[in-house]
Amino acid sequence: MSNSVSLHRILKATPEKVFRAFTQASAIASWLPPYGFICTVDHLKAEKGGTFKMAFENFSTGNSHSFGGTYIEFKPGELLKYTDKFDDPNLPGEMTTSVSLRQTIAGTEIKILQEGIPAAIPAEMCYLGWQESLEKLAKLVEPVIPDA
Repeated sequence: MSNSVSLHRILKATPEKVFRAFTQASAIASWLPPYGFICTVDHLKAEKGGTFKMAFENFSTGNSHSFGGTYIEFKPGELLKYTDKFDDPNLPGEMTTSVSLRQTIAGTEIKILQEGIPAAIPAEMCYLGWQESLEKLAKLVEPVIPDA
C-alpha cells in the first residue's frame, strides 16, 4: 500500500510568488526542509522535463538524504507535478508530488498531494514535515518588502 499525504492552505501572496518559491533553488533551500534540516540544492531546472537534485541534512546528526526528480507538469502560477526518488536504496520507489495553485480573494489556495512515499517513512511524519515546511513557506512569501 502506498503512503500519501494531502495538504491544503491559503497563503496571503500571489500565485506567481508562491510558484517562484517552488521553482527557485535559493527559495526552496530556505523553506522546504523541515525545522532542524538544511537543504543543499545541487541543481534545479524548473521546466517541463527539467530535473532537480538536492539533499536534506539533519543538523543534529550530520546525516543526509539526497534525492532528485523530474518535472512532469509545469504551468507557471498554476501547477507543478514532479517525481522524487531517494538515492538511499533503503528508501525505494518513486514519489509523485502535485502542487496546484489558485488565486482567491484571500490570496493563493495551495493544494499538495504527495503519493508513493516509501514505506520506511511513516505518512504521519511526512505530514508533520510538510506542515513545518508550509509554515516556513508562508513566512517567505507573505511579507511584502519593498526595495528602499
